[in-house]
Amino acid sequence: MAAISASTYPAAGVSPFSQRSATSSSGGIRNLSRILAVSTERGGRGTGFGENGKHEKQKLNQKVVKEESEVKPNIYANPEKLPEFEEDKKWLKDYFEECKEMIRSDGGPPRWFSPLECSSFTSPDCPLLLFLPGIDGTGLGLIMHHHKLGKMFNVWCLHIPAQDRTPFNELVKLVERTVRSENYRSPNRPIYLVGESIGACLAISVAAPNPDMDLVLVLSNPATSFSQSQLQPLIPLLEMMPDEFPINLPYILSLATGYFADMLLNFLGCISSSNPLTVLMDNVVKKGSLPQIIGELSQDLATMSSYLPVLADIVPRQTLLWKLNLLKSGSACANSCLHAVKAQLLILCSGRDQLLPSQEESQRLQKALLDCEIRMFEESGHFLFLEDNVDLVTVIKGASFYRRGKHFDCASDFMPPTPSEFKKLHDSISWVLTATSPVMLSTLEDGKVVRGLAGIPSEGPVLFVGYHMLMGFEVIPLVAQIMMERNILVRGIAHPAMFVRVKDRRPPEPELSDFDILRVMGAVPVSAANFYKLMSSKSHALLYPGGIREALHRKGEEYKLFWPDKSEFVRMAARFGAKIIPFGVVGEDDFAEIILDYNDLMKIPWRREEIERVTSRTAKLRTDASGEIANQQMHIPWVLPKFPGRFYYYFGKPILTEGMKVELREKKKCDEMYLHIKSEVEGCIDFLKNKREKDPYRNLLSRALYQASHPGSTSPFHLPSFDL
Repeated sequence: MAAISASTYPAAGVSPFSQRSATSSSGGIRNLSRILAVSTERGGRGTGFGENGKHEKQKLNQKVVKEESEVKPNIYANPEKLPEFEEDKKWLKDYFEECKEMIRSDGGPPRWFSPLECSSFTSPDCPLLLFLPGIDGTGLGLIMHHHKLGKMFNVWCLHIPAQDRTPFNELVKLVERTVRSENYRSPNRPIYLVGESIGACLAISVAAPNPDMDLVLVLSNPATSFSQSQLQPLIPLLEMMPDEFPINLPYILSLATGYFADMLLNFLGCISSSNPLTVLMDNVVKKGSLPQIIGELSQDLATMSSYLPVLADIVPRQTLLWKLNLLKSGSACANSCLHAVKAQLLILCSGRDQLLPSQEESQRLQKALLDCEIRMFEESGHFLFLEDNVDLVTVIKGASFYRRGKHFDCASDFMPPTPSEFKKLHDSISWVLTATSPVMLSTLEDGKVVRGLAGIPSEGPVLFVGYHMLMGFEVIPLVAQIMMERNILVRGIAHPAMFVRVKDRRPPEPELSDFDILRVMGAVPVSAANFYKLMSSKSHALLYPGGIREALHRKGEEYKLFWPDKSEFVRMAARFGAKIIPFGVVGEDDFAEIILDYNDLMKIPWRREEIERVTSRTAKLRTDASGEIANQQMHIPWVLPKFPGRFYYYFGKPILTEGMKVELREKKKCDEMYLHIKSEVEGCIDFLKNKREKDPYRNLLSRALYQASHPGSTSPFHLPSFDL
C-alpha cells in the first residue's frame, strides 16, 4: 500500500482570514444567567440545567436528527458565497459585554462555569476541555470559539474574580482536584487543558505531578518566560507608586506596546497584525473602498475606546499587582517541573507578542518537553484567542490533537471541515485552480464518458486509485472539485512524513504545520489499520500505489506507473464491497520540466548528504519491496517552470467488488484484478494525452482571452475544452 507523497499540496499551509465583522452576534447585553451556566462548587460537575433545560436540549437533538435525515443542497458548490465565519460566532464586543455582566455580580472564590452556547451541542462521549484564563481571569477568553468548541468538547471555564487573592499553588490544587475527579469518572477519555499565559503555567503545573493521566495541553503564549519579559520590572514600580497614581491594565499595556493606538488595535483584536497599514490595504483589496474602510476602522477605534473602563474593572490596580506577582510565582513553579511533564502539548505562539518573548520561549519549551508541537501565528499579538483570524478548533484539528479515546481514530475522531474552513482552503488554492483550469471527466455505469463527476458513486466505500503526478500537484484540484461538485470529501491516504514530527528539524525537512490543512481535510497516515477504518466507515479514500517513487520520478518518467508487484489494496477493498475507481491525470509536462532529478542531485556531495540525512530520518515504507518501488529517497527535484498549460482528469468506470470477497482470496484472481486496475489507469492516461492535443484552450493565454470575451465564465472548472 502506498500513499500521497510528502511533497503533496504546495499550498498546504493556509493562513486564516484576518477580517473583522462590523456587527456583533450578541444583540446587546443579556442577563448573566442566560449567558453562563455557573457552578459555585470548586471541584464539582460544573453545571445543572434543570428540567426545562433538559426538555429544550431533547427538542434540539430531535431537530438536529430530523435535519440530518433530510437531503440538503450542496453548500460547497460556490465557495465564494460561503461564510467566512460561522453564523453563531461571537465577537470581541460580546467579550466586553459579558465581562461587564460578570463583573457586576462578581465575588466569591474561583469556580468553573460552562457557557450555554457550548452545552447545547455537547455529546456524552465528547472529551472535557478546561479553559484556564490569562491575566484577565474572567474565563471568557474563548468566547469567540465557544460555538465550535461546544460541538467537540464539554467546555468548562475557570473564573477567577477580580478581587480574589487565591495564591498560585491553591489554584493548581483546584484544577488538579477537578482533573482527578473527571479522570475517575471517565478514565478512558482525555482531558484537555487550554491555558493562556498564566493559565498555561497552571496547565503545566497540573500535568507534571500526574504523568499517568491522559492530558492534552494547548498553551497560548505561555508565561513561563515571565522572567525575560518587560512585565517583571513593573512589579517594584507598582509597589512604589502611591495609590492616587492612575495605573491599571490599559495604562500598562500602552507602556508595553509603545503607543496607545497600536495597543488598542493589538489588544482588542480589531486586527491581527500590529501593522495597521497592512491590514488596511488588505481590506481595500477585498472591499474596494478606502473611505469605507477608514470609516469602519475609526468607528471600531471609538467603540474600543469605550471599553477601556471595562478593562480597568476587570484588572484594577491592586489586582494588576497581584496578577503580576501571580505570573512570577506561576512561571517559577511551571519551570521547576517541566522535566516531569509527559502530556501531549501544542504550543500556540504569536509572532508579535509585545508582552512576552513567546517565539523564543516556544522553542525552549519544545526542546525541554518530550511530546511538544508548535503552531506559529506570525502576525498575531499576545491575546491570541480574541483575534478574528484565529480558529482554535481548526488548529486542534489540523494538528491531529482531537481524539475521544486513548489514541486518535481516523474514522470516529474525524470532524469534517466546516464551510468556513473549506472556504479558507479554497481561497488559498484559488491561484492553483486558475492556473490549471482542470478538465474533469468521469464514466457512468453504462460506460459513457461525460464531463464532470456524475460517474462518481455517492455512497461509499469508494477507493480512488490513480497516477501520482510530479510533486503531487494534481491532488489539490481533485479534492476541491469533488467537494464542490458532489459534496463528497475524499480522504487521502498519505505518507507518514506528513504526520510525524522530526526532532531538531533542519531544512529541507518540512514543518509539520505545512500539512495541517491536509489533516483538516481528512488525510490519514498510510497503514493497513487506517485503510481498514476508512473502508469500514464507508469513506471515499484516495490511494496512490506508486507513492513517493512515482511523485518524485526522474527525467523522462512522466506518466509511468511505479506500482509494487503485490496486489496490496484489492482484498481490503473487496472485504467491504468497495467501488474502485481507476483514474488518470496528465498535465505536469505543461507546467514544469525536471532539470535536476535524483540521479543528478546524488552527484553533488552536499546534496547527497542532505538527501541521505532526510531519508534516514523519515518513516520507512515498503522495506520488504525490491526494484524501483523500493527507492523511497526523500528529495525535491529541481524543476524549470513553464508557461502554464492545463490539468486533465479522467475517472474510469467504477469496478465493483461487492460479492467478490471469497473469490479474491485466491491469489491468482486477486492479482488479475490488480493488473486490470493498473491497466485501466494506464488507459485513462493514454486517453487524456491524446485528447488534450485537440483542446484549443490548453494554454493559459487562450483561456484568459476566452474569459475576457465571456465575462460570465469565471470558474476555472467550467471553461470549454476538447469534444468527447
